[in-house]
Amino acid sequence: MKIQLSCLVALLAVQVLAAQEPVDYVNPFIGTTNYGTTHPGAVRPNGLMSVVPFNVMGSDLNRFDKDRQWWSTPYDHTNKFLTGFSHVNLSGVGCPDLGSLLLMPTTGGVNPDYREYGSLYADEQAGPGYYSVRLSKYNVLAEVTSTLRTGRARFTFPRGHSNILLNLGEGLTNETGATVRFVGENEIEGSKLLGGFCYAPQAVFPVYFVMKVHKVPSSSGFWKKMRPMGVEAQWDTTAGKYKLYTSYRKEMSGDDVGVWLSFDTREGEAVEVSLGVSFVSVENARLNLIAEQLDKNFDQIRTESREEWNTLLSRIKVEGGTGDQKAVFYTALYHTLIHPNILQDVNGEYPAMESHEIKTTSRNRYTVFSLWDTYRNVHQLMTLVYPERQIDMIRSMLDMYREHGWLPKWELYGRETLTMEGDPSIPVIVDSWMKGLRDFDIHLAYEAMYKSATLPGSQNLLRPDNDDYMQLGYIPLREQYDNSVSHALEYYIADFALSTLAGQLGKKNDAGLFYKRSLGYRHYYSAEYGTLRPRLPDGKFYSPFNPMQGENFEPSPGFHEGNAWNYTFYVPHDVKGLTRLMGGKKAFVAQLQSVFDLDRYDPANEPDIAYPYLFSYFPDEAWRTQKEVRRLLDRHYKNKPKGIPGNDDTGTMSAWAVFSMMGFYPDVPGVAEYTLTTPVFDRIEIRLDPGVHGRDKLVIETSASASANPYTTAVKVGSRTVKEFRITHQELLKAGKLNFQVSDRFR
Repeated sequence: MKIQLSCLVALLAVQVLAAQEPVDYVNPFIGTTNYGTTHPGAVRPNGLMSVVPFNVMGSDLNRFDKDRQWWSTPYDHTNKFLTGFSHVNLSGVGCPDLGSLLLMPTTGGVNPDYREYGSLYADEQAGPGYYSVRLSKYNVLAEVTSTLRTGRARFTFPRGHSNILLNLGEGLTNETGATVRFVGENEIEGSKLLGGFCYAPQAVFPVYFVMKVHKVPSSSGFWKKMRPMGVEAQWDTTAGKYKLYTSYRKEMSGDDVGVWLSFDTREGEAVEVSLGVSFVSVENARLNLIAEQLDKNFDQIRTESREEWNTLLSRIKVEGGTGDQKAVFYTALYHTLIHPNILQDVNGEYPAMESHEIKTTSRNRYTVFSLWDTYRNVHQLMTLVYPERQIDMIRSMLDMYREHGWLPKWELYGRETLTMEGDPSIPVIVDSWMKGLRDFDIHLAYEAMYKSATLPGSQNLLRPDNDDYMQLGYIPLREQYDNSVSHALEYYIADFALSTLAGQLGKKNDAGLFYKRSLGYRHYYSAEYGTLRPRLPDGKFYSPFNPMQGENFEPSPGFHEGNAWNYTFYVPHDVKGLTRLMGGKKAFVAQLQSVFDLDRYDPANEPDIAYPYLFSYFPDEAWRTQKEVRRLLDRHYKNKPKGIPGNDDTGTMSAWAVFSMMGFYPDVPGVAEYTLTTPVFDRIEIRLDPGVHGRDKLVIETSASASANPYTTAVKVGSRTVKEFRITHQELLKAGKLNFQVSDRFR
């Protein structure tokens, strides 16, 4: 008995040691509710393919349905009715799209109605590159994994009659229409129309697919939903009956079509399904499938995915902290590596930006640039930790300019959605350039930036209200809810970054022009309220004015998805100037602190996410930054499905957590500096690229337990002790090591 017990203890010790890899801390269920809009599906780092459980269409349409509630994700943790696994999905976005090609195992007779074939489920498990669940209705174990461009499913059936359904009629996309055909007993190919993201009706594109089932079916066929006639029926998406085609084998097209394959299965028999996609052609989808899955089974693909994730996540190693803190950290890092994702096929072909041309690249061509979100911190994280990916992202953005004539704003699979506001490519490119990423055509980049910054509004895709901005120095409120202040604030930040780059390139006149423009935020400052406030075309302030209007996404004059409090401090490039407007340091700090004390801070709203770091512009007030950052991390980031404060915005909220937990944050997009706070972990090691960064690692340590001592009294930068709480990117790299002198109180 003692021998058995000692063996058990030894076994448990080995298991504990084996669970210390970064990949083991990732919890893909974090952010899958509370409108975090992440998903627990299988995806590779920056992979084109993701295979995700789809549970936002239900049998009870009044409870949850993607058309009756604003679902912008295929999965929400609170829902429990699965209708398939969707292929190619978005993570952490605020508008629905993609989430199609639904693959579903069933048993018994073939029923193509998702409201009836869907199933409750249990025993969910997920890790990077893998998801599994047991379908209660059928007693089927469903597992999925992926490569960069293909998905692999394994369905373990009970004894009897089993089916595999491919539903091409449902999904998150606002577009309809699909074509599918059999090209063999167990192979299918076709296409599905996607698009319509965030009310962008022209942002439409097809996805092509090839699906192979690794077992010959006993029977198969198509289905199609037959719509009833009549005006009312045209508007009822649930109306109509499904027709099964049991012998017809050519091809099927329509808005609501699908394919079924049936088998006689043994008890516990596993049937695997491979599905490859392309945004170029069916031929490329098949090429992707062959290249990435040839002679590989499910377990091999799953293992490869885990190893790839662990390699990338291991570029940052942390020690100390709790298990939950490590889960939050590594899951956040995981989320930042989902988008942007590659677009090119294995042969290098991809759809050119806003055209029907197919081009070829020898490197990664990226897509899904949610730049209004990610320009604030995601790309800064890429530049530091994954520079080889960031440089290809910048090259992709410049190629879009070559193809389309504009840098991207919110690009999606080769189409510009023009979602949100501003000119967000500028700070991304400038930030990377200022931090030493130089292997791209900076003169072409400057040409593109100068174009959007100076063209009249009627000719300007990115700045349609540029006439007012250039002539007045601000954008007046011409319609009650025109988001004018939000637009202008974004332009100020972009122009400040552009001024910085112009100066670096020796363009002194341009640098002066754009710097002067970047200070135009002063037009909006209202001493009466101590906030920014919309102005009318005649120069008068908008009235009556309520700086709190805009809470909970209600419309607000001049402001987009927020209120004056969410935007007033959003001039990170001129904190000292804003301080003077507010009457000096004391007034500035008091006004900023009131944002947190009166619960006016929105942790899921991009314009104010850097607010906690602004205190540190005044060294004796840096304790407020340290206090608020730790409080916000503890309150809003947890190892639970609700563990992100709101929409992850393709990794932006997660990047905030990654930087904040490491103890430094890039609070001025386009400026190669960081504000320091207290790390959550006792030791952090970031693996660097010597060719880019000049050294192979950056080490961050605390003088005592970071968990018990949330305040930093001084920072040792290399061998030099400083009491300031800002550091340049070059100082950080040159030092190679930061040591935070921590305490349970501030000085």
